[in-house]
Amino acid sequence: MSDNAAVVEAVHEALSHVNDPEIRRPITELGMVDTVTVEGGRLSLTILLTVAGCPMRDTLQRDIAAAVDAVDGVEELALEFGVMTEQQRADLQVKLRGKAGAEPVIPFNLPESRTRVFAIASGKGGVGKSSMTVNLAAALAAKGLSVGVADADIYGHSIPRMLGVEGAPTQVEDMIMPPQAHGMKVISIGMFTPGNTAVVWRGPMLHRALQQFLADVYWGELDVLLLDLPPGTGDIAISVAQLLPTAELVVVTTPQQAAAEVAERAGAIVTQTHQKLAGVVENMSWMELPDGSHIEPFGSGGGKVVAEALTRDVGAEVPLLGQVPLDPKLREGGDAGMPLVLSDPDCEASRAIRAIADQLAVRKVSLAGKQLGLSPV
Repeated sequence: MSDNAAVVEAVHEALSHVNDPEIRRPITELGMVDTVTVEGGRLSLTILLTVAGCPMRDTLQRDIAAAVDAVDGVEELALEFGVMTEQQRADLQVKLRGKAGAEPVIPFNLPESRTRVFAIASGKGGVGKSSMTVNLAAALAAKGLSVGVADADIYGHSIPRMLGVEGAPTQVEDMIMPPQAHGMKVISIGMFTPGNTAVVWRGPMLHRALQQFLADVYWGELDVLLLDLPPGTGDIAISVAQLLPTAELVVVTTPQQAAAEVAERAGAIVTQTHQKLAGVVENMSWMELPDGSHIEPFGSGGGKVVAEALTRDVGAEVPLLGQVPLDPKLREGGDAGMPLVLSDPDCEASRAIRAIADQLAVRKVSLAGKQLGLSPV
């Protein structure tokens, strides 16, 4: 083997450890490496992007340069980017999603799926459901899990702002590549509407939007998917039950009795949809004053009341997952696009949220295709 051929082989090996930032699989496996030539220590490399103007181009350029810099024999890099042809994109879709033209399926419903899906629900607005969604997601991602967040609150979408998502989804044939924030994949109807335009849709359109979020978006191998549901038990809650029958509900409430009663109704939907309740989160449980004392501006005990009532309703234990104190920094982080568990991980509210995330982090283990080590007697 010539020296140049050996360097080319080493370059291919180095590039096999570079993942596409959106798909999170090696660029060599995805057919993105077009040409690799070496002459006199100069490496000429052409990489094919899925679409022109790919938002992750700079990330790819940095990762590729770092990978080939460690290859002996490479003294200079000439990197060029091209764009996949329509046929190459179709081939990529087949590689990722299966047969072209086939009806998209929701991957989280497949028997081999190991993704836990949590639908974050509330009976009424204003209890901090979206704040809990983004902070729980960030806490789970910080534990090293692969996390996705779907903003299912079509009318009142707020997840992009609360996670600081500025990029738009990328279309690859019939697939939607979701943007990322803080290491999480995120999708929201707010990414498809100009400015702050209101979404004025009836039930069937809401159902179709949620279906596209689940089936047309390429989520990859997720450990956890969180859905931020709208308040109440309307169209979206019913659609989630139909589209994701294995989704587990996390009910968010505040301590006050009026909120607890409404939250109980939101959780009791599982008696009709036959879903599982993961538990109850009590938000705004107390507030710490400058002198270190606590006050309870919204009363106390609402979360426990909801958990006990739902336990009676469904005939199975529904735990109170945790109580999160009222902290102005939680709101400030949402406005700034930086979850509190990341900006101030040691504050009391962050510790409470991380403790809840710990209870949600247990991953399902699929036995499909695995040898169990059994042998006939």
